[in-house]
Order: sequence, then structure tokens, then C-alpha cells
Amino acid sequence: MNYILFDGTVRNQLLPFTYTRPVADIRVGILTIREKWEKHLGYSTTTITEDYLAEKFPMIEMEHNIMINASFLPNDELIGLIKNLSEKQAILCQDEMIAFYTTEDQETVDFDEYEVFEVSDEFLRIEHTWDIFALNGIAITSDYNFLTEGRTSQPIPKNNQVIGEENIFIEEGAMVNCAILNATNGPIYIGKNAEVMEGSIIRGPFALCENATLKLGAKIYGPTTVGPHSKVGGEVNNSVIFGYSNKGHDGFLGNSVLGEWCNIGADSNTSNLKNNYAEVRLWDYETQGFAKTGMQFCGLMMGDHSKCGINTMFNTGTVVGVFANIFGSGFPRNFIPSYSWGGSSGFTTYLTKKAFEVAEVVMARRQEAFTEQDKSILEHIFQETKVFRKD
Repeated sequence: MNYILFDGTVRNQLLPFTYTRPVADIRVGILTIREKWEKHLGYSTTTITEDYLAEKFPMIEMEHNIMINASFLPNDELIGLIKNLSEKQAILCQDEMIAFYTTEDQETVDFDEYEVFEVSDEFLRIEHTWDIFALNGIAITSDYNFLTEGRTSQPIPKNNQVIGEENIFIEEGAMVNCAILNATNGPIYIGKNAEVMEGSIIRGPFALCENATLKLGAKIYGPTTVGPHSKVGGEVNNSVIFGYSNKGHDGFLGNSVLGEWCNIGADSNTSNLKNNYAEVRLWDYETQGFAKTGMQFCGLMMGDHSKCGINTMFNTGTVVGVFANIFGSGFPRNFIPSYSWGGSSGFTTYLTKKAFEVAEVVMARRQEAFTEQDKSILEHIFQETKVFRKD
């Protein structure tokens, strides 16, 4: 069987993270959504996404295919339902299509001709940017149980102080020394070749992914995920960092999501609670206004390749697009469009020529290539986001 993940109806609600990736490649818990589906199904997947992303994230159609809505996270029940689908059958959840069967010779999909199985709304789903951190604890626990079932952790060095050792798993090549690990409230997962430096304090649920680093004396409150090849220090609470991003110094990051190739300057801080304890409103790319989140705690949403200088202060509920560069004193506004350069005193356009020069250097430091394919995607985003920039 050939499995294809599609973005579904929530793609625009997950901007700025879906500017640069399909919904399937959002990280929540330990794994990306795609990695979850592939490990549960036992098959690789391809993607239906925006046209400008299709070359990097192609769709491969075969004689028989099952299309899966990537905003839903897999569990055993859902996997069982999907694997049992036959031709002209589909799975529906509260008017949202979860999965359906197609064939190569099928010119159109008419669900009136399908046998549709309606299911409850108990499946975990990422519909909004804040769901990424709000549902991260459940996702970490689910991924942890799946990845560690029937396996044995590497021994925890005795120079650590450990609470709840049975809920801690350390992969091969990882280093954890002179740290405090408390897995009372949720599991702690330390990925392959990751490092927890001396003096770090971790309260689960927590995931440190492959080749990631917790710097000296880091203070981590779960549920938090530090993605592959990221470096994190200071104080972090209930946040998700996708990968290849740095928050290497002191400063607070709470109830936040950082994309890939981001950098948070030393002593930068994110407010995650309004002074009046009111509900947080976040920028909505579809309405081009601020929308209610239903959340009292919500910090920073930062798209790929964005960076801030030392001592940057972010207001509660700040949304930063792709390739923004923020610096200077004072609080910048709560919505910073992609390719913005500046701070509280105002912004100018960060031209692609300069932005791409930085990206090439940054990615080369991690032995990653900044490809022509990447440039094409990011040029498209520059044009698409012009409407949000004032100059």
C-alpha cells in the first residue's frame, strides 16, 4: 500500500511554520508527524502540499493509495482503521476527512460514492500553532512509549540525581553527566548522540532529540522538546524547538514554538502571560488580524531562519515570520512579518540576497547545504508575504 499525507484544511492556521514545510513535517512530541506515521505504518510516505513546496516534498502516486490528513496524529486505533480501508472507503471525524482510499485510474474523488466510517473526536490533532506546545506532553508520552517498547535504555551515569528512573530512556551515544532528572510528571527521552551538560535540571515530559545539546545549567520544565542538532540553555518551559536552532544562553522561553535555523540571542526573554491574565490573541494570517486562542499562557511563534539579538524582549503572543532579524531595546510589535529587519523603532525589508548569504554560512556550520531548491521556496515566501510588510 502507498500512503500519502495531505495538508488538509488547517495549513494556513499553522503558518508561519507551514510556509517552509508541509503539515506532516511539523515536530510535536519526539518525532515529526511524518515520522510518527511512517513508524506506525511501517512504510515511507509522500506528500500533497502547496505547489511551491512540491519539488522538495513530492507526491508519489501508485496503483493503490491511502490519503491521510497530516494534522491527525496516529495511534493504534487509527492505524488499524486505516490499514483496513478498501476501495471507495473513507474515515471521517466531525466533518473532517482523516483518510480515504484512491486508485491510480480514479479521475476524481466523489465522497458521495464512498462508504464513510464516522469516528469520534478522541484522536489527537494539530489545528493551530499553539497546539504544538499545548499537546506536546501527550505527544511526548505517546512517542516515548512507542519508541522504547521492548528496548533497554543505556545506563544512567551514577553522577546524576535521578527521580523516576523507569521513565527515563537514553539512546546510544548520548552523554548525561551531573544533571538532575525528574521523570515524575512525564518521561524523559535523550536521543542518540545528544548531550546534557553538567548542572542541567530537567523535569519531564522532555525530549532531547538526536545530536541536540542542553548547555551548562539549563533549567527545563516539561512538556518541552529540543529538536535535532539544537542547542539550548537558560530557562525553558513547555516549548517545542523543531531542529537546528539555538537558544544557547540565559533567558526565558515559555509556551513557545521555534522553527528550524532560528537563533535566540543571549539574555532574550519571552513573556508567556499578560499582566492582566487575559486570554492571549495571536496573529491570524488568514484574517490578517489578531485572533483569540483560548490560551492564558502563550509566548513566541518564530518561523524558520529568524533570529533575535541579545536582550531582545518579546511580548506575550508574538508571531515572527520566516527570515526576520530582530534587535534593539524595547518590545517589538506582536506580529513581525517575514523578511523584516529591525525592532521596536521600526522595520525595513530584509532582502533575500543578504538573508540567503547568512543562511549559507549558518547551514554550512552544521554541514548542511543551502540548495537552489531552498532558495526557490524562500523566494516564493518573500513574494507571498510582501502584503504584510509596510515598506
